[in-house]
Amino acid sequence: MGNLLRIFPPKKINRWYGYRTSSSMKSQERWDFAQIIAAKEMIKQGFLLTLFGMFTGFFFHFDEMTNVILIVSLVLVSSIAMIYFTERALKKNF
Repeated sequence: MGNLLRIFPPKKINRWYGYRTSSSMKSQERWDFAQIIAAKEMIKQGFLLTLFGMFTGFFFHFDEMTNVILIVSLVLVSSIAMIYFTERALKKNF
C-alpha cells in the first residue's frame, strides 16, 4: 500500500483514497505532505513486519491461533505507529 500511495498519490483532498485524517485534510499543502510521509511510513512498517515475520517464522513455531493473534496484533501496532509518526510530522511542519 505504501508503494501504491507513493507512486499514485491522490492529487486533491478526498474522502476515498489516501492518508485521510482531519489534520491532513486542513489544506492542500498539508494533504500533499501527509501523502508523502504516510507512504514512507507504510513502506517502513511493511519492511519491519516482513523482517519480524521472517525471523519468527524461522526460529519459532506457534500454533495457528497464536499466529493469528500475533499477526493481527503486529499489524495493529504498525498501523498505530504509521499514524503516530505521520501526525507527528504534520504537527512539526505545520
